[in-house]
Amino acid sequence: MSDNTLSRSLNDLGLAAWFGGTLANAVALNPAAGEAESPTRVGSVANDGWDRWTPVNAAAIGAHVLGSTGLLLGNKGRVAGQSGVAGASMLKTGLMAAALGVTAYSRVLGKRVSEHRAVPAESGTEPAAATPPEVAQAQRQLHLLQWAVPALTGAIILVDAKLGEQQRSDNVLEGVAARIPGLPG
Repeated sequence: MSDNTLSRSLNDLGLAAWFGGTLANAVALNPAAGEAESPTRVGSVANDGWDRWTPVNAAAIGAHVLGSTGLLLGNKGRVAGQSGVAGASMLKTGLMAAALGVTAYSRVLGKRVSEHRAVPAESGTEPAAATPPEVAQAQRQLHLLQWAVPALTGAIILVDAKLGEQQRSDNVLEGVAARIPGLPG
């Protein structure tokens, strides 16, 4: 049996930062930007925060993808031979693809918003009446997407917990036995 400590660490730390950072920005940064000294500073405050977070988030996502890939390769025998592992792995991969897609699209929208630094806004994701239409549209989309990334990455955390439980010896034996025809499982 090989040791997957590095892969598991990259998977877990990367996912923790991706989940926690986007949740913190949705809960704290975007609303707090609305407290800027003037409505035209709101967008700038939120944009500065997100621009500072982006490289950290990219590194976290890269670490998670690298770690997840290492875990999948390190557990390929279990994926093929233990009932339930392939399904959970496929679910995790689908959730990760969705989270990557939403994250990338959010960044596109965020760049669209950050091109307009001195635009009035209510918060980082809520336009004001005087917000230009193209910025307001991007902000309204970001208002929803800011919750989608933590929801998807949170779901990945749950699937990872399931995958971890499937590694318990009694679950491995039960899962392997379920793949053998004629055995109760």
